[in-house]
Parts: sequence; structure tokens; C-alpha cells
Amino acid sequence: MGADSSLFGGVLARGEVAAAVADDAWLTAMLQVEAALAEVQAFTGLLDQDAADAIGLACASPRSFSVAAIGAAAAQSGDPVVPLVRALRAAVPEPAAQAVHRGASSQDVLDTAGMLVAARALRPLLADLRAAADLTARLAREHRETVMIGRAGLQRAAPTTFGLKAAGWLGGLDAARRRLDQVRAERLAVQFGGAAGTLAPFGDAGPDVVEGLATLLGLSEPAMPWHTERTRIADLAGALGAAAGAVAKVARDLTLLAQPEVDEVSTGSPAAVCALGCAAAAPGLVANLLAAMVHEHEQAAGAWHAEWRPLRELLVATGSAVSWLRAALEGLLVHPDVMRANLAKSGIGGDLSAAGLLVDRALDAYGMKRAAAAT
Repeated sequence: MGADSSLFGGVLARGEVAAAVADDAWLTAMLQVEAALAEVQAFTGLLDQDAADAIGLACASPRSFSVAAIGAAAAQSGDPVVPLVRALRAAVPEPAAQAVHRGASSQDVLDTAGMLVAARALRPLLADLRAAADLTARLAREHRETVMIGRAGLQRAAPTTFGLKAAGWLGGLDAARRRLDQVRAERLAVQFGGAAGTLAPFGDAGPDVVEGLATLLGLSEPAMPWHTERTRIADLAGALGAAAGAVAKVARDLTLLAQPEVDEVSTGSPAAVCALGCAAAAPGLVANLLAAMVHEHEQAAGAWHAEWRPLRELLVATGSAVSWLRAALEGLLVHPDVMRANLAKSGIGGDLSAAGLLVDRALDAYGMKRAAAAT
């Protein structure tokens, strides 16, 4: 899946996340891991610098490697790293070719590449999520006093304000963004341990190799290998699932408010509907990733493989949902006159003196959070 040109790609692969997790993005990330491994070993005196330079030069040309050929050959080895390493060694002159992938396992390379891919995919996703939150904050501020029918169980209830409804949207979107920011900063880490997670090929220099990889790749440095301890994947999955849920809440409200018999907002496009469609895929994908956490001993028999597709699809589903919601909010038209008329027809009254204060509190909290994030 990538910049999907398929029949459904225009709806289900919107925005920049799909391209960030495409096959060529994964290939580039795997090659970057191999190049960083060689460079770190040269820096620590475990590898000749000329050999590291030769490996780095070959890794810098991902278009020299065939994704299709590597993918086909992966069926023989059980993962795409084995044929990639074979192709990389063929592209590097001797004796440097024998230093390619030294001391690493396939899972070391693919897991670390997956962290790189996730980190890069989160950039546009978080940008869209932040923009959507900003748009709801603006709605909350502009419609602080716009009265409307409150609805409970899809039935008319005590009155509220559209500003307070938007402030509720803001709270969910901002919480989801902050959680994803935290996961990106703290939980996307290098995975490196060798065949059994002991760093045996490097002896006492093993921790230095891990530290160097983290520095070169811009990922967190773990205290120890996590090749069968998958809470990092679970944390990422949970944060993405929560973001999809926060998006779906807003999109669902928009579709209900835009019904012709309600007509309190107009969306002008299918963006909110498409956001709901993309977000609906997230819970099942999160469940798949949680179910795959059971990794046996020092290397899993199948559970690792079970993560690959749902992780990529979850990033695309959530990224697409957020992108669609941003579009829906950017094109949103609010009809305060209809809101007031619908409330008047209902004959329901209530005290709204605290509603504006709650909006102010939400906006103040969001402003302080944004200021803290910017420092």
C-alpha cells in the first residue's frame, strides 16, 4: 500500500501517510538501517571505514534494488531482509560485501526500519491532527454563545451551545495528538540484539553499537532489545486507534448535524463520511496488533510476521481519517440561525450560564498546551 492508485485509494488512502509507508519507503528505511549499522561499526573500530563507506554508498541508491524481486524472494526465507541483504552484498565490492549486515538479525533490521517508517508517517498525520484541533478551537471561540439543542440518545435534551460541542471535539483531538507525540518521542526505538537478543557478535561494544544506531537514525535508545517484548508496537497501535476514535466522534457529529431534517451545519463534501469510513478500520487493526504480542522465547514463530500488514494499514487508516476530518472542518459551514430555530421549536429551555465558562477553560487549556509544545 502506498500512494494508492487503486479503485479505493482515493478514499481510503488520503493524505501523505500512505506514501510514507509504501513499499519503497520501507525499502529505503531498511537500507538506512544497514548503512547506519556499518557506519557505527566503523566508528567503534569494529569495521574498516572504507568498507562502511562502500556499504553506505550502495544503500544510498534504493532505486537500484527491486521491491518486486525482494518481495518474491522473501517467500523463500520468510522475510524480505534476507533477499535484500543478498542483493546489497552483490552491490558492494569485496571485501566490504562480507561486512554487510554483520551481527544483525532480520528482525533487527525490519523492526528498526518499521520504527523509522512510523516516525516519518506520524509527521503528516500529526500535522493534520493539529490543524483539525486548531479548527475546532476556532469554532469553539466563534460559537461560544451560539445556542442549540443538546441531544442525548439521539433524542432532544437540554440546550447547549455549538461552541461547547466544538470544545468537546477539541479535547478529544488534542488528547489524541499529545499521546501520539509522546509515543513518537519516547517509544519509537531502535531494535537491535542479534539472533537471540544478546548482542553476542559485538561483545562489550554491543551497547555502544545500539547507542550509535539510535543517534544516527534519530530513534530512541532502548535499555535492552525488545524483539519479543512488543509493548512499543502496542503503544503505537493504541495511540493510533485512539486518534481514529477521536476523529470518528467529530465526523459522526458532523454527519448527523448535516442531515437535511437538521441542517445545522453543511459540509459541502463527503469528507466527514470518508473520515468515518477510514476510522472504522482502526479498531480491528489495533486488535490484530495486540493479538500478535505473544512472541515465543527469543524469536517468534509467526507473530512477528503477523504485525507487518496491520501496522502499515493502521497508519494509513488513521492518517486518512485525520486528513479527511481536516478537510471536513476546513469546508464546514455553520448555521446558527437554524440552530436557534430548531431549539425554539423544541420548546426546551435550560441554564447555559456555565457553558461559556467551560468553553473558555477548554480554550485556555489548549492554548497552554500548544505553548508548552512549541517550547
